[in-house]
Amino acid sequence: MADAASTPRRWTQRTIAPWLFLAPGLVMFTIYVLWPIVESVTLSFYDWNGLYDRDGNFTGRFVGMGNYRELMTDPAFTVSLWNNLKWLVLYMLALPAGLFIAIFLNQTVRGIRIYKSLFFFPFVISQVVVGLIFSWFYAPNFGLFYKLIESITGQGVAVLADPTMVTYGIIAAGLWPQIAYVMILYLTGLNNVAPDQIEAARLDGAKGWRMLWYVVLPQLRPATFIAVIVTVIGALRSFDLVSIMTNGGPFGSSRVLSYYMFEMALGEYGFRMGYGAAIAVVLFLIMMVFISGFIWKMWRDERER
Repeated sequence: MADAASTPRRWTQRTIAPWLFLAPGLVMFTIYVLWPIVESVTLSFYDWNGLYDRDGNFTGRFVGMGNYRELMTDPAFTVSLWNNLKWLVLYMLALPAGLFIAIFLNQTVRGIRIYKSLFFFPFVISQVVVGLIFSWFYAPNFGLFYKLIESITGQGVAVLADPTMVTYGIIAAGLWPQIAYVMILYLTGLNNVAPDQIEAARLDGAKGWRMLWYVVLPQLRPATFIAVIVTVIGALRSFDLVSIMTNGGPFGSSRVLSYYMFEMALGEYGFRMGYGAAIAVVLFLIMMVFISGFIWKMWRDERER
């Protein structure tokens, strides 16, 4: 009788206990992630300057899809969107670069810890410092890159002053710490690769690219998943480097969506909170499309295994 009476209680504890552990995280996620998303989407349907009246009442004017219709004809938004697509495509170079550096560093050779520290260094410095370093690197007349191109071609290139090259120069600056981040993820994953599978593959004659493609990479799926997510997010939130290196210039040619959102909502000639929120919603949807597509592909591959 005692066991029968305690069964419902045990079942209840097993049901409630996980939710009690999850509750603090769910509350924080709701307050700091879900609620701001809902507020941003709601605000994107209003024309609001960010101010309230004397009584504390909201002064925004409902415009429906007006902000989104304006985005479709806004040349600055088109430039920002195109630049973000460049960031997304070129930032993916961090994955193979980080993987091959991780494979190189996953060796037991003399001085490997020094090499790991050197490759790890870009990850621990702030994006502001990275932006300043590359601003000096590209600087006309005295920058190392400028001097190098001048010594080869006879004429230097002012990367950050050239509308056709500035975005690629900033992306190169962003790739430096991003490759280090991906390298760390893959180094962690390589430590979990099963040695017996490596030995079995060697006995079967697998080596080089075949070993990497058929034996190592399948075991690095969790690391690849995280690397893709953080790389996509890093490409889409590329505000700090643009702000430090060019302020969106020259002539707005290096703007990205996050920076244009800041200009419209909080910039000197902005204070269009609803329009900035509409840009934020577009940025969020782009991020969700890429991340959701990759998650779906990973889920499908797992089901087929």
